[in-house]
Amino acid sequence: MKMVTMRVIEGPNVYVDRPVIVMRIDLMAFTERDSDEYPGFVERLLALCPGLYDHHCAMKRPGGFVERLYGGTYFGHIIEHVALELQTVLGYTTNFGKTRNAGEPSLYDIVMEYGCEEVGQFALLTAMELVQACVFDTPFALEEKLEEGKRIAAKYDLGPSTRALVEEAQRRHIPVRRIARASSLVQLGTGKYRRLFEATVGPATSAIAVDIASDKVLTKRLLSDAGIAVPEGSVVYDVREALQVYSSLQKPVVVKPRDSCQGNGVTMGVQTPEQLAKAFGVAQRFSQAVLVEQIVNGQQYRLMVIDGQVVAASQRLPAHVIGDGVHTIEELVSMINLDPLRGDGHEKPLTKIRLDETAKLFLQEKNRTIYDVAKRDEYIWLRDSANLSTGGIAIDVTQQVHDGFLRVAKRVATTIGLDICGIDLIAQDIAQFEKGKWVVLEVNAAPGIRMHHYPSVGQTRNVAKALLDHAFAPGVQARVPIIAITGTNGKTTTTRMIGYLLGQAGYCVGMTTTEGITIGHEQVMVGDTTGPQSARLVLADPTVEIAVLETARGGILRGGLGYDFADIGIITNLSDDHLGQDGLASKEDILHTKSLVVERLLEHGIAIINAQDEALLRLSTKLSHPVVLTSLEEDLPALQEHIKHGHRAYVLIDGMIIEFFEGKKYPILRVDHLAITWFGHARFHIANVMQAIAATRHLGLSREQIATYVSGFVPRLQNRGRLMIYRLPCGRYVVADYGHNTHGMEAIGTMMSRLFGRKIPAVIGFPGDRADQILIEAAQEATRFFAPIYVKEDVDKRGRQPGAMLSLLVKAIQEIEPTIHVVAMENERVALSQAIRECVTVPVILVFYEVLSPVETLMQELQAQAVDVHDFFQEQAKKTKVVNASILV
Repeated sequence: MKMVTMRVIEGPNVYVDRPVIVMRIDLMAFTERDSDEYPGFVERLLALCPGLYDHHCAMKRPGGFVERLYGGTYFGHIIEHVALELQTVLGYTTNFGKTRNAGEPSLYDIVMEYGCEEVGQFALLTAMELVQACVFDTPFALEEKLEEGKRIAAKYDLGPSTRALVEEAQRRHIPVRRIARASSLVQLGTGKYRRLFEATVGPATSAIAVDIASDKVLTKRLLSDAGIAVPEGSVVYDVREALQVYSSLQKPVVVKPRDSCQGNGVTMGVQTPEQLAKAFGVAQRFSQAVLVEQIVNGQQYRLMVIDGQVVAASQRLPAHVIGDGVHTIEELVSMINLDPLRGDGHEKPLTKIRLDETAKLFLQEKNRTIYDVAKRDEYIWLRDSANLSTGGIAIDVTQQVHDGFLRVAKRVATTIGLDICGIDLIAQDIAQFEKGKWVVLEVNAAPGIRMHHYPSVGQTRNVAKALLDHAFAPGVQARVPIIAITGTNGKTTTTRMIGYLLGQAGYCVGMTTTEGITIGHEQVMVGDTTGPQSARLVLADPTVEIAVLETARGGILRGGLGYDFADIGIITNLSDDHLGQDGLASKEDILHTKSLVVERLLEHGIAIINAQDEALLRLSTKLSHPVVLTSLEEDLPALQEHIKHGHRAYVLIDGMIIEFFEGKKYPILRVDHLAITWFGHARFHIANVMQAIAATRHLGLSREQIATYVSGFVPRLQNRGRLMIYRLPCGRYVVADYGHNTHGMEAIGTMMSRLFGRKIPAVIGFPGDRADQILIEAAQEATRFFAPIYVKEDVDKRGRQPGAMLSLLVKAIQEIEPTIHVVAMENERVALSQAIRECVTVPVILVFYEVLSPVETLMQELQAQAVDVHDFFQEQAKKTKVVNASILV
């Protein structure tokens, strides 16, 4: 078996509301083989992974999966459970897994929840190796693999401070996004409310102050100048200078790098020149500049300061063990490191004690070695530095801090310029403020907070909460409103209309569509940007006040949603356009995918549903949020029942869009005066307008505002690429649209037939990744409205061979309309050019384009001009009998 693809879905998805990894595997020789076909396999697997005994599987009880193993289950399913178990062993609580066939007998998609992305991927690949080893009864070094997994977790997982911040944000329902792997940089909140944290460095933290705090000498200088007590000492660059400073100070001294952190390279209690030389060498591994300072006797404390206030305080004790009269110091360290609360680095509340050179040197100064057996109850200190990162522990003393130290902490933070900092000081007693009996050692710009969240003794202090209170002041929102739009057709126009209305109301709108990303009035990206990455781009922009997100089926399936919850979810309509793609076998599968948009809503959110779609109506009865219905027809029983119960609806009645709510109705605007609706003829755009009205009404726009703003929506400018009109020098017109399926072609064809009372020439083509039957139906639908038909092939074949699409469409057209004139052209530009040359007696030629820019280029070459709908209708009113054209004259 082998891995074919691996992809990560960060947001809510069609499988579960949590992040998942999807690994596609080829079972190869294990295709259609079960676990009970291999003698000894199950026993070997359970010996390596005894935790599988606790897996429920479909039995929904412990032991259920083991029953499946003995009864015979397929290998994709087994790999799923083993991967989940490996994550459990590595410290992650993950429960969701699903394995499904991927279209071919040997291909399976394993979908698995993960705690850390890289660890999850590692677990899936390791599970595949482990299962094969158990089948063939070959050795498998599981412990080595688990150690590798731990190293991956240490590198890529969040540290305890960042994790505490993220978990607190999640408890408050603040959106969280990790910006980069192997980094502590996270985004909390969205749009203009977003806040960036890197560990405990906050969004308002001064870069200059951080630089100052990282320079221990400069920090001491500023504090000393401010009258704050600091230890005596100087910075040196070689052993000779170190000895000079050493000789001028009272002994013992501390030697430490000028700009290191977490206790790295620090040697305490230096009392002889020989010790100084060794300590200097250790310090210079971390910094060329080394600080030699006088040690002040007392207890070590950390004061956590946020916005000038001490929110937590800890007494820190250096790494140590307590003797039992039996074991050596080295053995005692090994025993204490077995504590499940201790891990490598910052992965757990406490850090494992390292018997490094600094520790050994410290013991040597006490005439001890790591091989000594300590007396029973004897405290063996392993270093003077009390950093948790070197194995120290913390005792909460927040309630004991004297007011004098509270004032000192505020002055220190203010002097350095930090809104968030950890202040290390030495004092005889934190509860007694006596002059001359305390000094400030250091100021930390990115203080770890696990000592406050996980003290070894005393009360837990939720510093993460205080950090979030500081970043998000009372009453400040954390998320901008999100409107998500999905459906088969009309998504882009609806999205643009909503964005335009909100922009006219004064909001800075971030918008994603099939044509690109717009922030405010600037297009920042061009292309199909309807997936989760585009949504995240908008939500990360600090200028965005409202996000309007076109959300396509493909993006949902392949990457999930790019947000956690929306305020408004819209489904414009539903058709079978994508059957056969991405495992979608039925219209219900398509509905299941798109329904995610109206299910992932905030508590106050609403779903806007097209009442004329029966499948969507059925869905609306299952939703837990309020539903707003829109309809071009007023006599639908479900719609009338909805209105009868006082629910909100928007209905087209005699050319007027009416709002129904709580037994009353309010006229909003007439559609036959709107350019976007082609003055009432483009009924599909009327449906889009109604859904845009429903969304913006929910966000607080008045009916009067909406009526005014919609009237100002100019399709040529605000809806580029949808029913674009070009006037050729000869007076004929070309209309370009992105209609690319049966439903879209029928909607536009019906409108054109009503306007011109005849079939018109059209250039048609469809995406190559659609199922043959879907394409055949679309081509045959075109014969109802268009003649002659110029069939063209897209540049992007989407998996089809050149010429295959042309053959399929031409054959489909000729089967149903053998007399129709069909021209097959491989190039869209050539097809449109030929249609313009040949169809000289008709006023309009329609082109359903693949990409708009080549059409625009051709129009420029032909000296055609883009015109507004109003001008087009006025011209047609003079030449043909256009319905309602009189309203334009």
